[in-house]
Amino acid sequence: MRSGIRVLATLVLLAIASVAFAQTRRARSISVEFDRLPKNAKVDVLIRFKSHLDSNKLNAARSAGGVEKRQLGRFRTFAMKQMPVAAVAALAKNPNVEYITPDRKLKPTMDYASATVGADLVWSTGFDGTGIGVAVIDSGIADHPDLRTSAGQSRVVYREVFTGGGSNDIHGHGTHIAGIIGSSGASSNSSQHIVKGIAPKVNLVDLHVLGDDGTAEESAILAAIDRAIQLKNTYNIRVINLSVGRPIYESYSIDPLCQAVEEAWNAGIVVVVAAGNLGRDNSFENHGYATITSPGNSPYVITVGAMSTKTTFSRSDDVIATYSSKGPSVIDHFLKPDLVAPGNQILSLKSSDTMTLAQQLPGNAVPMSYFGSNGNNGNSPYFKLSGTSMATPVVAGAAALLLQKYPNLTPDQVKARLMKTARKDFAPSMSATDAATGITYTSSHDIFTVGAGYLDVNGALASTDTSTGSARSPEVVSDPITGQASIVMANNVIWGTNVIWGTNVIWGTNVIWGTNVIWGTNVIWGTNSAQGYNVIWGTTADTAENLTGALSNPSVGAGEQ
Repeated sequence: MRSGIRVLATLVLLAIASVAFAQTRRARSISVEFDRLPKNAKVDVLIRFKSHLDSNKLNAARSAGGVEKRQLGRFRTFAMKQMPVAAVAALAKNPNVEYITPDRKLKPTMDYASATVGADLVWSTGFDGTGIGVAVIDSGIADHPDLRTSAGQSRVVYREVFTGGGSNDIHGHGTHIAGIIGSSGASSNSSQHIVKGIAPKVNLVDLHVLGDDGTAEESAILAAIDRAIQLKNTYNIRVINLSVGRPIYESYSIDPLCQAVEEAWNAGIVVVVAAGNLGRDNSFENHGYATITSPGNSPYVITVGAMSTKTTFSRSDDVIATYSSKGPSVIDHFLKPDLVAPGNQILSLKSSDTMTLAQQLPGNAVPMSYFGSNGNNGNSPYFKLSGTSMATPVVAGAAALLLQKYPNLTPDQVKARLMKTARKDFAPSMSATDAATGITYTSSHDIFTVGAGYLDVNGALASTDTSTGSARSPEVVSDPITGQASIVMANNVIWGTNVIWGTNVIWGTNVIWGTNVIWGTNVIWGTNSAQGYNVIWGTTADTAENLTGALSNPSVGAGEQ
């Protein structure tokens, strides 16, 4: 009895601490990042106000020493250049200001992929993305033969540049992403290999935010999301692909990126986001757990991890890519990723032979001989890349197919159906060797690594299940005494009592990691390390920010063997 009382008391204290922590985070109107900068430093900032923008608010921002960069009216935000840090602190005291953050930098985070997830099985039934618009917020989309109709007309129906540079995809990331979503495979039409996207007749909206170096200002991302919402009805934009990310610095409830993707979600657009490429990081003895990047920590979006197809059509030998970031999300502790899709050594479109990625990764070029072109070893219009950036458009393409067949589905219903029909037949664990370094990594196929399972496009389109309510990713809590983790369901969510994976438990009746808990008594996320546990489940913002703020989100090169 005493032990039960002690556990109950602990849980009550945890709940009180969690509420106090949340209140502390929301009471602060300025990011903690400014605390670590010299007072005389100047920084580009995002200033979110409590109500709509007007000249008085803009003048207040200007009087603090900033120069206007852009207005983001939908998000009640001014982006300002070169504002002194001391002035930022003073401006934060303005009663009209809700929250101020730096204008942070973001980075980017096929022939086997389509067959592995079953997309090829639905093309013959007439579902190929026709009429659906997908907004690609990335480094631009080159004019590639595989992105044209059979009559030669470009399927990139709209282009806009938010970087201040040219319209060409110099970096190459965005064209590769666009190909995974919607390549027709016209340039690879051979008997050996066809590099065809998941939704090969989809229309694409090119919102160019990444520079030639592959980075983007956060304000540019916000402006692109805003434009996608504005153009939703014009181009039937039903999906946004965001294969970019940055470290998490605050709760999703005040994170500018998370607020923006939530606006798009509420406007009826499915937002698909990369989980991040930090799954191998063990800097804090956390074995890659709690490394999801923003805005993948939003509970609304579909956050995608990466699988390795082992360059086979069968999914029976597929395993998680060890660089794929794992949950839970720091600070808010949402169960992420939501599902996984092929992302390792994915063939897709190349913008040009001179693109930045081609120069950085010359070994990733694909020779024409790969397609049986009479031994010709010249470079083809295709390129190979790895990362959760590549897994994300696989899911974005799947969402486009699902919406073509069922146009009345809401974003929540799309998310729920993709997660419910995802395959869940994983081996408990796996090992993989990095092709570049020769280092072998071991990962577990647990729920914070693979989410609801492996994308199954054919299964999703064959399903007629409907749902009501929100498909917000659930929150996870951990008992510090037992080390067990369990799910907390919010009100009016789809999962409810009979959650999407089965009856009262996450993974159906054949529970892999315990009953009514994620991993039972065998905690996987650390080797009984207090540091690893506290980093993931700590109740201070600094702990979370030290974890993700110290990490980068590199673009994965050669991938795994």
